[in-house]
Amino acid sequence: MRDVDLFVGVTSIAADPDWTDRGGDRYAGYWRTATFGALTASAEVRRDVLERILPRLKIAGRCTLAGRFLTVRGELRTYKIHLGSANILMEPDDSYLCIVPSRGKSDGKVFLPFEDERLTLILSKAFLLAADTKITDNTILRQIKRGA
Repeated sequence: MRDVDLFVGVTSIAADPDWTDRGGDRYAGYWRTATFGALTASAEVRRDVLERILPRLKIAGRCTLAGRFLTVRGELRTYKIHLGSANILMEPDDSYLCIVPSRGKSDGKVFLPFEDERLTLILSKAFLLAADTKITDNTILRQIKRGA
């Protein structure tokens, strides 16, 4: 059943932050519900794993688990990373922050040994956002500063 849950979760249009064929706002409600809604069984397991490893991380003091989200307190804003989709909402207005992983080859410096790629993505976003004053990517910075 875990495999079926994973298959359904990754094949949904809501799992693709680059999905451009939305047809205007026709599927915006579905996308928002699917990407920030109730957790699937896989996401619940992910939450349990985070509960165990989070206290051991360097960023533990900046992170809390609350419901469906890993909340990360940066210097510029506070961010809520959804445990199902790994999508990010920024407080105070729940505006969406789009951070897309690079498609290029990794330099091999960091390896996270998790079977669950979404967990790796959530943790990498958490580390990035916990040190948001060190972010140099202009696309990300514009989004963060837009509502801050």
